[in-house]
Amino acid sequence: MTTIYFVRHAQPDFTVQDDAGRPLTDKGRADTVLVTEYLKDKDIQEVLSSPFIRAVDTVKDFATGIGLSVKTVYDFRERKVDSQWIEDFTAFTKKQWYDFDYKLTDGESLREVQERNIRALEGVLLEYDGKNIAIGTHGTALSTIINYYDNTYGYEDFNSMRTLMPWVVRMQFHGTRCLEITKINILQAEN
Repeated sequence: MTTIYFVRHAQPDFTVQDDAGRPLTDKGRADTVLVTEYLKDKDIQEVLSSPFIRAVDTVKDFATGIGLSVKTVYDFRERKVDSQWIEDFTAFTKKQWYDFDYKLTDGESLREVQERNIRALEGVLLEYDGKNIAIGTHGTALSTIINYYDNTYGYEDFNSMRTLMPWVVRMQFHGTRCLEITKINILQAEN
């Protein structure tokens, strides 16, 4: 069995509009300690991440603490919304969840995000079969992965986790078949 701990990044600095370079806030950096505490007894053998700074920085201290480096996987990146800043992000997000093929001119649809994230995940499952892996990721990217294995996961579920940063989802696999999905709010004291 392969166990993947998807770690949605800690709180980012939304004043930085560069999606790939958006750093964590002071609170986000402090909350990475919660990630390390949660993962420390999970026998993690590999740490992977989206190449976006906030995802890497959320798992980096944990990886360093156990003597691993963070390997980035480009296809685990967050969805590209558009080349311009979106003012009404809630309306845009809702429209995408209700139409998986909806996208702006220079952006990605949720279906495209899901397809590339699943392709990346299946590659990881083949390469690291039988291992415990932590993957730094993003809210939308992770939500499309959950939706792929559980098509009842939709906009309301996504919306309920939007403010949970960091957030962990443990998925267990036999080969590439998902056996179990467990959502873990590490911001709560009892875990």
